[in-house]
Amino acid sequence: MKLLEYQAKEVLASFGIAIPPGKVAKTPAEAAAAAREIGPVAVKAQVPVGGRGKAGGIKLARTPEEAEQAAAQIIGMDIKGFKVPLVYCEGALDIAQEIYLGFTVDRDTRANILMLSARGGMDIEAVAEEAPESIAKLYPNPWRGPLAFELRRLVFEAGLGTLAGPLTKVIKQLYRAIPEQDAITAEINPLVVTGAGEVVAGDAKLETDENAAFRHQDLEARYSEVLEGDPYEVEAKKRALTYVSLDGEIGVIGNGAGLCMGTLDLVQRAGSRAANFCDIGGGAKAETVQNALQVILMNPRVKGVLINVFGGITRADEVARGVVEARRNLGMKLPLVVRLSGTNEDEGKRILRENGIEPGDNGWEAAQKIVAMTRS
Repeated sequence: MKLLEYQAKEVLASFGIAIPPGKVAKTPAEAAAAAREIGPVAVKAQVPVGGRGKAGGIKLARTPEEAEQAAAQIIGMDIKGFKVPLVYCEGALDIAQEIYLGFTVDRDTRANILMLSARGGMDIEAVAEEAPESIAKLYPNPWRGPLAFELRRLVFEAGLGTLAGPLTKVIKQLYRAIPEQDAITAEINPLVVTGAGEVVAGDAKLETDENAAFRHQDLEARYSEVLEGDPYEVEAKKRALTYVSLDGEIGVIGNGAGLCMGTLDLVQRAGSRAANFCDIGGGAKAETVQNALQVILMNPRVKGVLINVFGGITRADEVARGVVEARRNLGMKLPLVVRLSGTNEDEGKRILRENGIEPGDNGWEAAQKIVAMTRS
């Protein structure tokens, strides 16, 4: 689950991290009311992606009238495919320094990594490319967490030794998100040092592990109505599908993560790009196939669909019936190629041919077929 900024800040505040005063506003009038109460504010779009400032989703407002105008411009705008449902009106800060602080998972080392940099306010990817030496890193022991001397050393390595005391405290507080919220990313950028020397979270990002969602039903209950993720991923989750949106034009369905990943590669090798990753899993029934196809066809970018199924636990004839039924029920007109192999393969191919769907003999041939069909 990716929390919006104000939601992440509420969680961080519960750990004792200082945050500026702020109020959520769903309308321009509510934004004006927030500014009357708080004073000068930053009006921030609440979407689960970065780059809001560059997209015009963050505006400073000195008066209630300016806050109302800013909210009117931001609410409803599109930022990287996400429609802004509301804004967060946050008290303006007297910024003396901006710091980057974040935990995430380093998949190369298979460990959590803590990163600290005096070059806050920028994308950490850009900092890593332009000045990698400016990022101090620590791989804390997952069983005991970071020790005090390790954190102090990290702070000094980042060139922030004069702030060793308050920074060590904030890092310990932020680290609590990993064991207590099953966070896979916990980030404060910028972590602001004010003119008065206070250390305050100027922004916040918190993403929790969906596999641990059953341990955090309080977050679901509190924020699920507001959270607005990728619409296709949200719909797929409701249907208990393993689905990830991508930026291509070929819808992909497979059974098994490895087969799906291989199919994505085949589509790209054939000269196109996949619009999604969709794993229907082992033992998938006709209903599952139909649900997957329905979600994929919701995406207007999709120009054709490739289904690649190996029939082990999943029977090829069951998949074929699901495909035929789904295409009929949905009135599907887009090109469709189905590759079936394994249990009841011959029966599955017979069902497809009888219903005007020519199966691919192997994955590579099927990928070439669907790409050619979408280009004709």
